[in-house]
Amino acid sequence: MNIMIDQLSQTPIYEQIENQIRQIILSGELETNYMMPSIRKMAKELGVGIITVKRAYDDMCNEGLLVSIQGRGVFVASIDADKEKEIRLTQLRERLSELKVFCDTSDISKQELIEEITDMYND
Repeated sequence: MNIMIDQLSQTPIYEQIENQIRQIILSGELETNYMMPSIRKMAKELGVGIITVKRAYDDMCNEGLLVSIQGRGVFVASIDADKEKEIRLTQLRERLSELKVFCDTSDISKQELIEEITDMYND
């Protein structure tokens, strides 16, 4: 698993970890029941604090992508099609929020945005 941390990014490190692990899981690179590196090992490999990795793992457990089993470790959860769709829609909403901010600060109207998206789908 190759996770890259951008120390200059405005995105918090725990979110960078979450985003990359999420993509790796959704791509199928990590299978159900795959045992994740321990929090300490992951923190050491990434050069970040244990609390940062714990936050990322805890958030992903709450999201249903990972499962923590006391005394055994953290594992990739079984994800059904509905859960995957929900996760992808959440990602879409986040990207659309960023796009809205871009449009608002670039004087691009809602109608212009809709026209651009419509054109993309028509091509």
